[in-house]
This record gives sequence, structure tokens and C-alpha cells, in this order.
Amino acid sequence: MTTTRPRQGRPRHTPPSDPGASAREQILDAAGALFVDHGITSTSTRMIAERVGIRQASLYYHFATKEEILAELLATSVRPSLQMVDRIRALVPERADAAAALYAVAAMDVRTLSRTPFNIGTLYLLPEVRAERFDAFRAERGRLQSSYGTLGALAATEDVARGLPAERLGELLIQLVEVVIQIRRSREPDAADTEAIASSCLRLCGLGEPAVAAARQEGRTLLSSLAGISPVLPA
Repeated sequence: MTTTRPRQGRPRHTPPSDPGASAREQILDAAGALFVDHGITSTSTRMIAERVGIRQASLYYHFATKEEILAELLATSVRPSLQMVDRIRALVPERADAAAALYAVAAMDVRTLSRTPFNIGTLYLLPEVRAERFDAFRAERGRLQSSYGTLGALAATEDVARGLPAERLGELLIQLVEVVIQIRRSREPDAADTEAIASSCLRLCGLGEPAVAAARQEGRTLLSSLAGISPVLPA
């Protein structure tokens, strides 16, 4: 008796919109657009599959639920920044002071949020994201916020450090960085936005303009020294 091996998924209904992207990447892109445009509750896996041009059964080969898709999209908005924080903080004792490190982290975070598919950051505050299944994302964002607080407290002037504990300072700094999410609602952020937001983080810590300029220059140098990372702005 001859047996036939089962096929993984079904044939596409229509050709992929981006033949160079993997099916998984196309699913994430399609879901990101639909989540932002229609919300999570109003978006079904069938809608995502139809937008990609595959059958619904094929989508389930890559993701079991739309919540699993959302979890991965949220991770792409915070995990690169966390990895960069670890790399930058490791270099602080030898290569830069805390103010320069804070500038570099903020600039890199702004860039990451500027490039996430379909402005995924707009989904952060939706009620669905408070569910237990997204605990990992909230924990990662919390760790990033804590890193902002640590660097901010080290960089802050004495007056600011006395008035703002590191925990509160970290909360304010990450909210300042995430203003780029709102900018993306009306236009695409550019290099000037990156500089303005990262520099504003330093001003929030009480630094005057000469100190901001020095930290900004050192922060650019720090970013450019990391493998695969180009300077945020030309020197």
C-alpha cells in the first residue's frame, strides 16, 4: 500500500505581496497592518490569511493564534533595544559616561520604534495587551524602563537625582522616547527627531546644553563603534 506524505499547509490563493519575504514574515506584516487599522479583537486569523494570500490552515502552521502573532510583533518593538542596552552598558566604564550611554540607548530605541512594522507601538496600551499571555512582553519593557532609570540616575544632576528616584525617572524617560510612536501617526520620523528625543532625555536629567552636546557626540561615537550599527546622525 502506498502512503502519501501530508503537505504542510495548502496552496496560496494569490501570489505573495513580497516574494522575497518568508511566509512567516508576510504573516507578521499583514497582521501588524490589520491590528493597527482594526484593533486586535476585530482582526481574525482568516483576515490575516486572506491579506497574505494563503489559506487559513497554512497560517496555523506558523502561528497557533493571533495572540501568538501579536506577542512576536510586540517583542520586535522592544527586544532589539534591550539587547543594545546590554551592549552599551557593558562599554560605559571604558568608552562613555552615563550621559553618553543614555543618549545612545534612547537614540537606538527611537530608531527601533520608528522601524517596527505598521507602528506596532500604538498597540501597547490596548486592553488586550494586559492579558497574562503578554506577561513576557511587559516584563521586557519593564526591564528596559529600569535600564533607563539606572542610566538616568547616573547621568542626572544632583538636583534632579534628589527630586526623582531612579524608578520614576525611568518611567519618564521611556515615555519621552515613546513619543515617536505618536509622531508616526502623522508622518515618518527622521534623524532630526531621533536627535531631538534623545537629547531631550538628557535635558530631563538636568543637563545643560554644553553637557548635552558633549554627551550627544560621545553617544554617536559609541553607537558607531558597535558592530553593525551606524552612527545615528552624521558628526
